[in-house]
Amino acid sequence: MRFIRRKHIKTLYIIPFIILLNSCSLKEPNKPHGINFLENREKVLEIGKTNKNDVIKLIGNPHTVSLHDQNTWIYFERTITRGKLIKLGQNVLKENNVLELKFDKYGILENKKILTKEDMNTVKYSEKETENNISQQSFIGKFLSSVKQKMYGKRKF
Repeated sequence: MRFIRRKHIKTLYIIPFIILLNSCSLKEPNKPHGINFLENREKVLEIGKTNKNDVIKLIGNPHTVSLHDQNTWIYFERTITRGKLIKLGQNVLKENNVLELKFDKYGILENKKILTKEDMNTVKYSEKETENNISQQSFIGKFLSSVKQKMYGKRKF
């Protein structure tokens, strides 16, 4: 350590400290999905005055259209951020908003409903399960696929 002088020791402490501060960010990392600030955009929509074209200009095309009713549009907003020290850096749900818009037969907005993160527990989901008949194979199909796997598994490249 003879080649390092006393005046250089101070800079040896400062350089790692500056590098450490550079890698830290004051802004928390957010991973947004869907339309940002959905609650603010929902406030602009007026029931009885806004039509489908106005909604497309303000918010954009809907993420989902109802299967039963083509006049029900659904928009999503979801923001995930990193947890603090208690969560050990796991992803934490910051915002989860769903906007449901219902239009009448003329395309005029007749009802709007926004569901927030707090409303997630009050929404009732169906307990029914859907069977997937397409992916179920017959006995012969399963047998042929297993023979195919064995045949290609023993092949040397």
